[in-house]
Amino acid sequence: MAALAQIIAWLNVVANYLGELLLAPIAWLPGWLSSTIVAAALGLVMLIVFKYTSRQQAIHRVRDDVKAHLLALKLFPDSLSVTFRAQGRILWGAFALLLLAIVPMLVMIVPVSLLLGQLSLWYQSRPLRVGEEAVITMQLAGAAETPWPDVALEPAPAADVVAGPVRIRSQREICWNLKARENGYHRLLLRVNGEPVEKELAVGDGFMRTSADRPGWCWSDILLQPGEAPFHLDSTVQAIRIDYPSRASWTSGTDWWLVYCFAASMFFAWCFRPLLKVNL
Repeated sequence: MAALAQIIAWLNVVANYLGELLLAPIAWLPGWLSSTIVAAALGLVMLIVFKYTSRQQAIHRVRDDVKAHLLALKLFPDSLSVTFRAQGRILWGAFALLLLAIVPMLVMIVPVSLLLGQLSLWYQSRPLRVGEEAVITMQLAGAAETPWPDVALEPAPAADVVAGPVRIRSQREICWNLKARENGYHRLLLRVNGEPVEKELAVGDGFMRTSADRPGWCWSDILLQPGEAPFHLDSTVQAIRIDYPSRASWTSGTDWWLVYCFAASMFFAWCFRPLLKVNL
């Protein structure tokens, strides 16, 4: 798992560079429009990849076989033998289509997962607005009885510390309550036993790349939170999280953006299918 985490961390370096470059227009477009454009592009790319990584002729034969047995069910509704045989062939055809889709799915799973991680930076949370408050939480390594390090949050012009630090001993967490003061991307500086540790803070209106978590050395957390470098296994700090507000929208809001992206990309892929002559 540690090796997988390292691979994903390396891939995120490339994904972050491309994501900042290619997804920058999201900052200027309405949420519904940007999410629809991304979904259409994703559906088109997935369709092209599917076409050239799948056995199109085999899929075509299986689909024709399924259509033939569906027709048999309509033509011979009173024949039990024909009905059972046709239903069996239809089920086998559905299973065969699933098997034929495995290779394209394996080819697409990594780049699509990296893309979804990049999109989550835009749609999963919204940045703080000037005057809004949020809780920043530092997760420390070790058991509950392990001695606590000396931890301090340095003063910054971007945000005021309203309350804290508060220690949750059973969870090995330290929390502060912050109030945003200036728009823009800022670096919060925390010191752990004198060593500097940074966390990005996003303040502003509209759409901004908002990294809620700086994750620990876990491959799933690194994949889902790609915006900042993860903490290594031997680090005293295992994660830092800012509780950004949720974004309210059916197309580009918290959690709903993922549902919309999936549904819209499938819709656009189906619409592009006749133009590219792809058998699905």
